[in-house]
Amino acid sequence: MKKIFVLLALLLSACNLAPAPSVQPALPTAYIDPSYPTMEAQAVAPVQSSSGIVVQVNRAWRDGKEVHAEVCYTLLDTSDWSIWSASLQFTGGSVVDFGSTMLSLQESVEGQSGVRCDDLSFFNIPPDADLSTAVITIDAIAAPPRAEEYCTIYMPKIQQTLNERGIAIQLACVDTAGMQTMQIVSRPDTMSQEEAEQIVYSDEFYSVKGPWSFAFNLGQ
Repeated sequence: MKKIFVLLALLLSACNLAPAPSVQPALPTAYIDPSYPTMEAQAVAPVQSSSGIVVQVNRAWRDGKEVHAEVCYTLLDTSDWSIWSASLQFTGGSVVDFGSTMLSLQESVEGQSGVRCDDLSFFNIPPDADLSTAVITIDAIAAPPRAEEYCTIYMPKIQQTLNERGIAIQLACVDTAGMQTMQIVSRPDTMSQEEAEQIVYSDEFYSVKGPWSFAFNLGQ
């Protein structure tokens, strides 16, 4: 019986020495001051067409430190097109820090172009920014190719452009680990490999330039 009491005493002592479970501090969350304005508006001219692409902005809204716009645009083909370059201009400033999230995608059917809709977002808008004459401009829409598409789709276009511009860069498709990859096989002696790659892999070969511009009154 004495041994049982000693064992119980040891167990109780161990429990008292066990550390209390730690409490993790709450992570900080983004704070948006209530004084930041919130407003929604329609575009003065909601539909713009350029370079064969029709862009429509259904609405735009100001929410705290961000400005959002619901943007829909026609697709030239089945490639993965997205907004490549955009800006927000307003009195006394501009913002080029943006992101886009796909809202919907309608595939092309029976000769009709596909349509993609995005939430276009601009960040870090000053609280005192005058957005009464704000202009959202989409400068380019692009479909960055996958590595294998350079050989199957893009190389002839790139080589033709180089020839027309008198740039002595020659391209070829080379088998690499069972996959056809585009490579620069010759270039001028005065041109570095990096300079040649900047020309060959320029986004001009897979992007469509606008601009498409939309004016809004999102308040002062």
